[in-house]
Amino acid sequence: MPCAAARSRIYRFRKIGFTCLRARENGFALRLQLNHAGDGGVFTGKASDCSVCEGTGGKCGFDYSSRHFKCFCPDRPHPARCRPGIGISILIVLLISIYVFWGRYKRKYASPICFRRKASSDCSSISDLESSSSFCFELPIFSYSELVEATENFHDEKELGDGGFGTVYYGKLRDGREVAIKRLYQHNYRRLEQFKNEVEILTRLRHKNLVSLYGCTCTSRRSQELLLVYEYIRNGTVADHLHGDLVQSGWLTWPIRMNIAIETASALAYLHASDTIHRDVKTNNILLDDNFSVKVADFGLSRLFPIDVTHISTAPQGTPGYVDPGYHQYYQLTGKSDVYSFGVVLIELISSMPAVDITRHSSEINLANIAINKIQKCAFDELMDPNLGYNSDAEVTRMTTAVAELAFRCLQHEKEMRPSIVQWKRFWRNCREYKVKVKG
Repeated sequence: MPCAAARSRIYRFRKIGFTCLRARENGFALRLQLNHAGDGGVFTGKASDCSVCEGTGGKCGFDYSSRHFKCFCPDRPHPARCRPGIGISILIVLLISIYVFWGRYKRKYASPICFRRKASSDCSSISDLESSSSFCFELPIFSYSELVEATENFHDEKELGDGGFGTVYYGKLRDGREVAIKRLYQHNYRRLEQFKNEVEILTRLRHKNLVSLYGCTCTSRRSQELLLVYEYIRNGTVADHLHGDLVQSGWLTWPIRMNIAIETASALAYLHASDTIHRDVKTNNILLDDNFSVKVADFGLSRLFPIDVTHISTAPQGTPGYVDPGYHQYYQLTGKSDVYSFGVVLIELISSMPAVDITRHSSEINLANIAINKIQKCAFDELMDPNLGYNSDAEVTRMTTAVAELAFRCLQHEKEMRPSIVQWKRFWRNCREYKVKVKG
């Protein structure tokens, strides 16, 4: 025990004298005068190097029972020093505990932004944006400088399109690949969610009618950018050909439009079978390659949809003219929400009119309203694009009418009235028979 404690304990005995002689930096000396039962004597004990004891995690003091100085350690008293390794072991256990706790904290609270490196990159930190943890999707990472070079510093002439969450640019990588680079808006507070959504879904799913994601950037102190790198689909969007810049080309004949409907439905069926709702199906998100094959794109709003639930309660999101009215009214997202949007796409394919046009009469601004009204009156000729051959080609008339009727069912306000995936497939078989007949 320390000197002061020893004094208080020994002083209880009448014939025992106790003197603390001196204290030194490296120890102290004690003198005990023992005159018990007539026996006189002097005992002097000395802790000559308390620094050794204290250096191993102990406290230097006096053991009254043995009348010797001891090194009082966390486990028990020792003659000179604590047991080797005790202090280090405690420190190691403490460090491990801190590491485990910190790992759990990061997994629970941190938002993943950057992704494990699979390609060369000049990223200097895992995260310097709104969050700090890394989440691995095994996705190739492009350096920011390479994408700046590929797009000529995001030159206006390289711009392919502008959406709700970012601008898409044409680029050519150093290895010669042509790519489309989406640059998410820096001031959009939802950009991290859109970024993670696209990466997670497109690295998990593979289908010939879904656009391929080549990689992304990671964030760094020098560049607080979020960029996604896709395969470049050079033939524009379906919207471009129906009522946009490419409308005069006349390339979208009825057989091609029919193929677009079939392949879009095939892509959506695959998504739904993979527990994914696209949530932004529209002609601007349906790309066409050189052979006019479909590539469905833009998964920023997509949601994973567990098979054991009937709906997801969430704030309505999507593009005006395509949003399921039931979803908009009741905030309940289901697979039938994509069905409604697909119905609008079908009407665009047979009419060549945009989903929303504020130059039309107030009751006809929304294309879905026009379609429901015309189809209910069996006024198909007022809905069809006259350039498709409606009323001049019997087979075209039959098929466009069948597509209009399917679209009408997709556009029902009550989701239970809309067709299921199985019913879609039945219609696809009829469409494929028509394609074979046309090619033959």
